[in-house]
Amino acid sequence: MRILVTGGAGYIGSFMTKRLLDGGFSVMVVDSLERGDKSVVDERAEFAEGNLLDKAFVKQIFSSNKFEAVIHFAAYISMAESMEDPGAYFEHNTLASLNLLEGMKNAQVSKIVFSSTAGVYGNPTVVPIPEDHIKSPTNPYGESKRMVERLLSWYYEIFQINCVALRYFNASGATLDGSMGENHNPETHIIPNAIKAALSGGEFSLFGTDYDTPDGTAVRDYIHVLDLVEAHVRALERLSRENGKFFYNVGTGKGYSNREVLQMVEEVSGKKINVAEGDRRSGDAAELVADSQRIREQLDFEPKYSDLRTIVESAWKWHNK
Repeated sequence: MRILVTGGAGYIGSFMTKRLLDGGFSVMVVDSLERGDKSVVDERAEFAEGNLLDKAFVKQIFSSNKFEAVIHFAAYISMAESMEDPGAYFEHNTLASLNLLEGMKNAQVSKIVFSSTAGVYGNPTVVPIPEDHIKSPTNPYGESKRMVERLLSWYYEIFQINCVALRYFNASGATLDGSMGENHNPETHIIPNAIKAALSGGEFSLFGTDYDTPDGTAVRDYIHVLDLVEAHVRALERLSRENGKFFYNVGTGKGYSNREVLQMVEEVSGKKINVAEGDRRSGDAAELVADSQRIREQLDFEPKYSDLRTIVESAWKWHNK
């Protein structure tokens, strides 16, 4: 099976590309390299540099290649940045996805797995969060992804483009040997930033200590990147078996507070983190924990590496190599 991976020069996309190639798939990676790094793309994959906002580029990719499916990662990912520049998020996340779907429609590519987010839920009224929870994003990042989910639903109904949207709950970690890991620019995720602070002795900014949670800091469900890419393979397998539109949470059902994450980084690293407590970031939810029963039952998905210690130990190896 030949797969188009958009955003394949990014963190999760590069792991996905390797997993597909190791599994016998043929892969073409498309990335603008605005925030990706070509050096992380597996040399076995074909690569094309370009932006999905460029309709001519999208048309050329589909006219020059035949794909059985698309895995769509390409997007901006910072909640905080989206509050400062919402237009960029609706353009690069929503409009770019529309261009991609149009390209798929015209080329008669009928399968897509989409990188969505728990941010579509906003501040949940039920935790753990089930997939049928009301969708009320609290920032443009979450809204831009929710809009793509709506596009997917319509393109399935009208054009029979079958889809799986995977709502991530905090992708994290690195390969167990530390050979591949997370390196965003800018980096906004707590685990790599905490590790960097531990290594440098610099200051770590803790945003919000007055949430209605056990220790006052935000609580998140962390999924190891190795487990996350496996969920995509299971999603592809479902699309190969049957037609439809499917929406899944990808998490563990267990949340960790920001203070618990910092404590684990200190335990693994043996270093004290210099924490500067600050105000909440605008648009942040207090607690995001997945009800992951649906993906476990329907895709036979079971996380293997997503306990907090394994996540942090693998990330520590990557950053400390």
